[in-house]
Amino acid sequence: MRTRRPTAVALGLVAAVVALTGCRTSPNVAAYVGDEQVTVDELQAEVDERLADPAIAEAAAGSEADYTRQVLTLLLRERVYAAAEERYDVEVTDAEVDAFVVQALAGQDAEALFAQAAAQGFTREDVLASARQQLVRRELAAATGEGGALDEASLRARYEEVRGQFEQVELGYLVVPDQATADAVVAELTADPASYPAVAARFPGEITLPALQPRALAEVPAPLAEGVTAAAPNSGFTVTVPDVPGVVVAFVGQRTIPSFEEVRTQLENEAAAGVEEAGATLVGDVRTDLGITVNPRYGSLEEDVVQVSDGGVVDLLGDDPAAADPTATGSGG
Repeated sequence: MRTRRPTAVALGLVAAVVALTGCRTSPNVAAYVGDEQVTVDELQAEVDERLADPAIAEAAAGSEADYTRQVLTLLLRERVYAAAEERYDVEVTDAEVDAFVVQALAGQDAEALFAQAAAQGFTREDVLASARQQLVRRELAAATGEGGALDEASLRARYEEVRGQFEQVELGYLVVPDQATADAVVAELTADPASYPAVAARFPGEITLPALQPRALAEVPAPLAEGVTAAAPNSGFTVTVPDVPGVVVAFVGQRTIPSFEEVRTQLENEAAAGVEEAGATLVGDVRTDLGITVNPRYGSLEEDVVQVSDGGVVDLLGDDPAAADPTATGSGG
């Protein structure tokens, strides 16, 4: 990503927009965004193009007016973000968006994501636009000195601070008939940790794990959490659990802490939440300065969340797309 400093021309945008006053109510205009317009014809063309997709048409069936408002909201959002990029002179490339989507999917099928979005009335381009705007918020924060939490030094410092929370253990557990058997199994496993699969095979059941499995400490079953936390590598303990007949034998193999690179994405996502919030504030300021006026025939604009007719918030790629609630009150002419 490339971030540049605001230029005098970009900063002058606010004054130029604020100078535009008065009520704007042309019947041929769906919305005014600063000194730009989204025409009724442009909006309808966008709606028609989207409805050509059968999945989107099915999602919009019976709520065409709401869907038109949804599309209008997305168009307005694109213009607000474009104005924010211009004001702060930042840029996000297509290659950066593609890389971000791949990272966000973490191996999941992109086509499945796009199909899910279509079922909610959104196109592939809407998903990519949402990803782009998420990156723009990060860039805006960086351009104004609020993006430090995402730099290398900050991420490494955070890793050192919380590295213990990423600890993983090799964990196995099985159920035996009585305490005497449990004690004997613990002794057997402690003497030969590699024998766990063979020992577990002697006590099959719904609860028994057939092999040691890596688990984050936060994912350890609650009845075993205290014992696992205290256990040394290659050691076991026993516990009785309500509604489980017999005695549970738990065995802890090796304990490991993932490297910085292994958890880097998780650290970045955590840090990005605060950074993007700072960027969203800047986007909100730009939106206010632009002064959006929506033709009353489509509704009104308030806040930056896409809401469908049932009031649910639509989340594209883990991002809350900024869009309008078609039933809310907002700017007027």
